[in-house]
Amino acid sequence: MASTTATLPSITSLEAADDQTLKSILDTLFEPSAELHDLAVPEIRGPASFASYASLIERVGSLLSELARHSTQPDSGSKLYGILGSHPRLGEKKVESAQSRAEQAHLNASSAGSAEREEEAAKLRILNQEYEARFPGLRYVVFVNGRSRPVVMQNMRERIDRGDVRAEEMEAVQAMVDIAFDRAKKLQPTS
Repeated sequence: MASTTATLPSITSLEAADDQTLKSILDTLFEPSAELHDLAVPEIRGPASFASYASLIERVGSLLSELARHSTQPDSGSKLYGILGSHPRLGEKKVESAQSRAEQAHLNASSAGSAEREEEAAKLRILNQEYEARFPGLRYVVFVNGRSRPVVMQNMRERIDRGDVRAEEMEAVQAMVDIAFDRAKKLQPTS
C-alpha cells in the first residue's frame, strides 16, 4: 500500500479556493462530514479571513461548541452528532481517514504479546459498544496523543461512568479541535 503524505495549502490561498478544496481541508483537519461542510464552509467564505490554520480551527471549534451548547434542539443535536460521529471508533481495523489511521497506529501497536493485544482489542470493542449505548448517537472521540491503549481505555471508562451527555459532547468537541490543531501542525508546508 503506497503512503501519501497530505499537506495543507497556504492559509492565504483559502480565500480563492473552491468549495471542494475547502471541504477537503476540513476533511483533513477534522474528518469527512457533510454536516461539518455545511456548517464551516460558509464561515470560511465569510468576511473574516484567517491568518493561520490555528485561527480557522478555533473558529470551527467555536461553531462546534455552539452546537453543543444547543444540542437539545433537534437541528443542532443532529448536526453535532453527525460531525462527532465522523470520527472512527478507536481500535477499528478499517479506518478510512489516512490521518486517523496514522494516529491510531500507536494505539493499535503494542509491545504486548499477540494474545494480550487481542484481549485489549476485545476490551476496547466492548468499551466502544458500552460508550455508544450510554451516549446514543455519539462516538467516543479523544486526542490519543501517543497515549497507550490502557490509558485511553481508562479515560473511556471514566467518561462512561460519569454519564453526563452534555459534558461528553463538550469533551468530544474539544478532542476534535485538539486533533485538528495537531494535524495542522504536522501537515502545514514548511517554508
